[in-house]
Amino acid sequence: MKTMRLILSILMATALIVAGCDDDDDNDHAETFVLVHGAWQAPYVWDQVKTDLEKQGHYVIVAELPAHGSDNTPPQNTSLEVYRDAVLASFQSRSEKVVLVGHSMAGMVISAAAEKSPSKIKKLIYIGAFAPKNGQSLLDLAFSDAQSQLGASLIESEDHLTLDVKRENVTSLFCQDAPAAVQQNVLSNFKPEPAIPFTNAVVLTESNFGTVEKYYIHTLKDNVIGQNLQNTMAAQVNVKQKYSLDTGHSPFLSAPEEVTKLLIEISK
Repeated sequence: MKTMRLILSILMATALIVAGCDDDDDNDHAETFVLVHGAWQAPYVWDQVKTDLEKQGHYVIVAELPAHGSDNTPPQNTSLEVYRDAVLASFQSRSEKVVLVGHSMAGMVISAAAEKSPSKIKKLIYIGAFAPKNGQSLLDLAFSDAQSQLGASLIESEDHLTLDVKRENVTSLFCQDAPAAVQQNVLSNFKPEPAIPFTNAVVLTESNFGTVEKYYIHTLKDNVIGQNLQNTMAAQVNVKQKYSLDTGHSPFLSAPEEVTKLLIEISK
């Protein structure tokens, strides 16, 4: 009997040790994700992905770009550098490297962030995003996109400081495959976009930007950024690997579970 009790005690102790090791392994694989929204959007678009990532043990920061969401920065006070610095400030206090994710216009922002602070960034992930090479602005890239359906719907303000989009085309451009309630939320939160950052060229070097691993998630039914341009940009920034989602421009609104799955896969 004593021998049996001893064996059971050893087995229980072993099980606890193994379980503890498994927990440590899970913690070791936890990542810090920084999610950056694109033009005409705000942090709310990442809500479901943020929740899903956190449920799986990851730490998530959702950056708010100046003049977007609840931020009231005047459009004349924005620039690509202002956006970049806001994103960097959102995770500057973190000791670990982050996985920096940018959608659409935010591809410009995360590229600039990687140039300024490459040592803080583990990986860059572009989701249907502008991925520039040195010296390019967003407008340089957009003007080369013959497949985009956005241009005809743009409305420039009289002072040239903001760009709006014809309301009747917003959902068909940005989230045609999202549920009706999500589309309504996009319309409710929609406001004109500062124009100045679109004109700012980015400075990128091999010694900084070039040292950070890059990944591109193609959005195959995108009405804002055409596939030809997405392919060109992914090649010119030398991405380590490409993925694709059979969605419109905003997959985090139409297929958040798939976005979460890919982000975790890429981060490993």
